[in-house]
Formats: sequence, C-alpha cells, structure tokens
Amino acid sequence: MKTWLVTGASSGLGAAIAEAALQTGHKVIATARNPTKAAQANPRISELGGTWIELDVTSPNTPKIVEDAVKEAGGVIDVVVNNAGYSLLGSIEDMSESEIEAQFSTNVYGPVRVLKGVLPFMRARKSGTVVNISSSAGIDGLPTCAMYAGSKFALEGMSESLARELAPFGIRVLVVEPGSLRTNFWSVYVEPAAGMNKDYAGTPLEQVLQLFKSNTGAQPGDAVKCAQRILEVVEGTGMGVGKENLLRLPLGPDCYKRFQTKIDTLQENLLQAKEIAHSTTY
Repeated sequence: MKTWLVTGASSGLGAAIAEAALQTGHKVIATARNPTKAAQANPRISELGGTWIELDVTSPNTPKIVEDAVKEAGGVIDVVVNNAGYSLLGSIEDMSESEIEAQFSTNVYGPVRVLKGVLPFMRARKSGTVVNISSSAGIDGLPTCAMYAGSKFALEGMSESLARELAPFGIRVLVVEPGSLRTNFWSVYVEPAAGMNKDYAGTPLEQVLQLFKSNTGAQPGDAVKCAQRILEVVEGTGMGVGKENLLRLPLGPDCYKRFQTKIDTLQENLLQAKEIAHSTTY
C-alpha cells in the first residue's frame, strides 16, 4: 500500500485518480478548497477510506499544510498528483494583471508550493513519483488559451528540469497531458471580467471560444479510463508495464493527433531555419 496525495480532487480527473488509487488499495489524501462540499459530491472517496483536507494551492501556507498532512498520514508520501487547476480563456489584451496572476498562481506556483511540502519526505526515502497534470495545451497553444497554455507550458518545462534534478534521489516525474475530457472542467473556465474586445469578433479567438462553449458534455475523453492509465503507468502494471521511463503521458486520440502535428510543424520549422541557425557563430 502506498500513500497518494491528490490536489483538486473535488471533481473530474482529480476525483477519478483518487478513487482509482483507493480501489487499488492505496491510502489517499484528497485535497479541495471546500472539503465538506467535495466529500458530499464524491462520497466514494470517503467510503473507500480516503482522507479529505482543505487546501487552496494559491495560499503561501500550502507547503506547511501539505507537510502536516503527510506527517498525520504516517510521514510517508509515495505519489503526489498536482491536479488542481483551471483555465482562463480570452484575449490577453482583455485580461487584468490580477486575472493573469491568479492563473499562474494556481497552475504553476500551486504545484511548486505542493512540491516544497512533499519533496523533503521523498528525498529522505530516495523514492517517490511526482505526477504533474498538464494538458494538450501544454504542447499546443490554441487561440483564446494564451494564458492557460502559457501556464501549462511553464509546468512542462519545470517538469523536464525536475525530472533531471530529482533522478539522483530515485524520484520520478511524470507529466500527464489529457486531451478534452467529459468533465466539468470546460464548464467552469474563467473569462476576463472586461469581456472580449469587439475587434476579436469573427477571429479564430472567438471561434475557438465558441467551440469550447458548445462542446460541453460532448468531449471524447473518459476521466475514469484516464485515471486508470495514469495509475498503471505510475505502478508499472497493465498498460504501464515497461513504461517506467516515460516522462510524458498524452491521453486521448485528440491529444495524440495534436502532438503529432506539433512535432511535424516543429521539424519543418527547424529544417527551414537550419541555415540561419548555423550562420550566427563567430
């Protein structure tokens, strides 16, 4: 039995991961900003033996809250899942500084605060797995997603460095990149309070935003299946056998297709720029 800590476990993928870990026999510390409401919405987590704690990852007290929760659970943490996050969608022109700061405080600084709480325990035992939930937007930024994609790109880069920094301690980093999941994630996104500048009407930004709005409830991805794949890759079981060296885990045919297109585009860009790149040496 291992101890998992899952942030943002009140709904969607976070709740599915918490349940999957519990059903496999693990101990789970599930976090939510409102744990009472979260427990009522997800009774199975408590029924299976999960423990709820109150945590807002934007709080500077996050490392201490996480540290205390791990100590309360026995002083061992095997897997941490940085899942808490949301999307701010719209034009960066229309976003206030405080709206942008809140996006990055949750999606980037949030995982950092949680890691500050768990990594000392993992280093002491020279084992553990860090699962950072990114997105297909962490590799491919669509119109209207500049700040959301920006936050996930930051998480991707951070995770690449972390994987190399933590390897000497036997700590693994796995970046999970779900495609579009049939959860409430896209129904609770945030738009700038200022609204949309009229000049963007009819542009790709508005078109993609409308697509997100109309797609609610029809997304192709199954959060329960995604949670199971994540569990298998973390544990090296099922479809995760032999995948213990994976850094990235794209989930969903839609995500896979976007990644392949991105790789092809990058390759084409690189080849076109080759002569220029090699012309700048002394």
